[in-house]
Amino acid sequence: MCLSLVLLASGAGVWTVTRSFPTVFGEIALRGLAADVTVYRDEAGIPQIVANTATDLFRAEGYVHAQDRFWEMDFRRHVTSGRLSELFGASQVGTDTFIRTLGWRAVAEQEVAQLDPVTLSYYQAYAEGVNSYLATHEGADLSLEYVALALQNPGYTPEPWTPADSVAWLKAMAWDLRSNLDDEVDRALLAGSFSPDEVAQLHPSYSYADHPTILDGAPPEQAEAAADDGNVSDGQTDGSGDGSADGITGEPAQTALASALTGLHGTLAGVPELLGPAGADNELGSNSWVVSGAHTDTGKPILANDPHLGAVMPSVWYQVGLRCRTLSAECPFDLAGYGFSGLPGIIIGHNSRIAWGFTNLGPDVADLYLEKVTGSTYEYDGAQKPLLVRNERIKVAGGDPVKIQIRATEHGPIVSGLDGTAFPGIATEYPSAIDLPDLAVPEAPAAPADPAAAAPAAAPAPEPTSYQLSLQWTALTPGRTASAVFALDAATDWASFRAAAQLFDVPSQNLVYADVDGNVGYQAPGLIPIRRAGDGTVPAPGWTSQYGWTGYIPFEELPQSYNPPAGFIVTANNSPVGPDYPYLITKDWDLGYRATEITKRLQASIDAATPLTTAMMSEIQADTYSPLAAALVPALKKIAPTDKTRAALALFDHWDYHLDADSAAAAYFNIIWRNLLVNMFDGKLPEGTSLTGGDRSFAIVIGLLNTPDSPWWNNDKVGAAGRDSMLKKVVGQAAAEAEKLMGPDVSGWEWGRIHTLEMTHASFGKSGIAPLEWLFNRGPYQVAGGSSVVDAVGWDATAGYAVDWVPSMRQVVSLADWDRSTWLNLTGSSGHAFHPNYDDQTELWQRQETRPWLFSLGAVKAAATNTLVLRPLTRTR
Repeated sequence: MCLSLVLLASGAGVWTVTRSFPTVFGEIALRGLAADVTVYRDEAGIPQIVANTATDLFRAEGYVHAQDRFWEMDFRRHVTSGRLSELFGASQVGTDTFIRTLGWRAVAEQEVAQLDPVTLSYYQAYAEGVNSYLATHEGADLSLEYVALALQNPGYTPEPWTPADSVAWLKAMAWDLRSNLDDEVDRALLAGSFSPDEVAQLHPSYSYADHPTILDGAPPEQAEAAADDGNVSDGQTDGSGDGSADGITGEPAQTALASALTGLHGTLAGVPELLGPAGADNELGSNSWVVSGAHTDTGKPILANDPHLGAVMPSVWYQVGLRCRTLSAECPFDLAGYGFSGLPGIIIGHNSRIAWGFTNLGPDVADLYLEKVTGSTYEYDGAQKPLLVRNERIKVAGGDPVKIQIRATEHGPIVSGLDGTAFPGIATEYPSAIDLPDLAVPEAPAAPADPAAAAPAAAPAPEPTSYQLSLQWTALTPGRTASAVFALDAATDWASFRAAAQLFDVPSQNLVYADVDGNVGYQAPGLIPIRRAGDGTVPAPGWTSQYGWTGYIPFEELPQSYNPPAGFIVTANNSPVGPDYPYLITKDWDLGYRATEITKRLQASIDAATPLTTAMMSEIQADTYSPLAAALVPALKKIAPTDKTRAALALFDHWDYHLDADSAAAAYFNIIWRNLLVNMFDGKLPEGTSLTGGDRSFAIVIGLLNTPDSPWWNNDKVGAAGRDSMLKKVVGQAAAEAEKLMGPDVSGWEWGRIHTLEMTHASFGKSGIAPLEWLFNRGPYQVAGGSSVVDAVGWDATAGYAVDWVPSMRQVVSLADWDRSTWLNLTGSSGHAFHPNYDDQTELWQRQETRPWLFSLGAVKAAATNTLVLRPLTRTR
């Protein structure tokens, strides 16, 4: 296989590599079109599609997506339907089992069945466009990945695209943005080793006195710290959030819970994160803000957005323009922005009237319940109820199919034991590579030939009762997000924008808004549950309705703002509301460091009467100021230097706390930070829990700086006792590590030398086969930024300094002149390795530059380097 790949990558394979590149000029006949559709592409390969009708528009979008990204689409739909084993064999059966247990595809099919006729026609047209491309392309003509796949799975042929394939992607998006499920597991695991106060210390609450809320902006300078979150509705108890599971008492239940949670943690880690790794410190986030025309150079609003997602190849986002030649009620689309391959429409961007941006609201929309299961029943309010059961069959490339039985309770699917430790639903043995016990269901014994001779049947032994985890999650109920996309794309004012937002059930997002009339606004949409009891921070007893959901926060009472007096709105996954808000949204906000820095920079310009420009917005997106460094370096500078640390510590003398790629001080500081976390917490936290170095880690360590005798500063292995002793140890360890990584000359140290980004192919990027990874991965790139800074080029301190999550795109939208807007993708428009547009935007992204975002049709035509006309397919008799 490796030899074949080497030959493929050689000059002899050039034709194989390039044959899948799309046709981007001339004419192509496309079945189903009512009239010609024009596709303009600029030098970056970004398509702008112009059509007469809405169905023609989305049919063409499906065709163009398939041209550029069909492998990505095909891979994603196999993930979302639990069918990776069909592509890659037995190694993926465990992942498929979990995703089928959640039922992403089943829910997507229910949502498609509920679509209104117009919306359904859009999804059907899109699918027909994809299938028109598949009808004339296969194997290497589709994408280079199919050549690689054929080496291990010959004979695979993609099936036709369907609307459910598109809608299922929304479930994957919701899963990766699932808010605090990992925190819920983490708290419960910590509770087995620490007191409630210690668990609360390891999960700090939002500091309303120090960080802004979305609706209220920056806190008053003299505000007193809030005692706790206080975000509870009438009838809801304000749970402790300290890891103690209310109502789960007794050693058997607590032991079973700990075991199930440890297993679930491992299962969650193995599920593909199509948007990127969430990280233990809530790192999967975003920045978005809008400023009214009162504070800009044009007198019109400016809107900025940069979602923080995984560094995958190609980028999660797909840039496109979609416009009707004549706007009408039947064809209301005239927009451009970022969408997803496989999904019609645009998710983030602007049309001819409004602009919008997204960040993750992060509400608590997923709860774990510990269930008492006895045979085929479970206990609920004192009665035994039958488990809901469905059987499915997993097709395995190169192996026998696997039959699974999926079980669910009142709350949702049972998700514990899917690692093979206690899952009785397997009806056929897994392949041995999965290392699961034989849990085959035995056949019933045959009846005796002579009933009179049969021995009396022994009384059946009572079924044992076991504790198992179920998951209730808003995305497992059919919703309306599939319709919300088009409603958002066609919105023209605040009222229609909010009407579209009301359809956006999951994932719940922060939506910022601006329009050409000068208005700015904010709306938090989504289904956010109201609980009878508990606060969702830890698993709850499933055998009683006491902890169940009673409904959702009414849309009219969700956080919103329209033309606030401050003249700007900032969202960065921070709390949107203060402690007096009457409903519980979550207790696991991003802790506000990014929001604080963005707010300070905007307010400073406003206070100085300096009009804000689109260029200034891009500068803020590139801000690398580290609030952690500002808090920790003064303590480090008090450590008496030694001969081995003097030169390194001197780097902090005039440092401005910015994590620039060429900064020696930033390199040394981040090595200190990683060593500090290792020395303080490794070996002290239970299996399945960790601190990755982001906002939660910031708050914990900054909070401990004022308690120098805290036991967290002690580590007998390194000889540290107390804060100052620990800091002295880590500055020495870090200086030695920095010398090993970058040489003895401190002036040659640079953060970018160790903080590198490799663009990893989503499906083949971690195959372990070097030639395959060479074909599809790109990098490494030396980059600035860090965790929980505005330029959130984040890294996992438990693993090293390499980048895990990034600003996946950047947009700055001018409401005064759309053509003065800027945008940039992380990689490029193409999903074809070695295509000129495969990674052509990455170096611009690395330098924190952006590209002009032309929108007016005249400017689009003038910038076009290729024009493709899709013509109706003439039918002959």
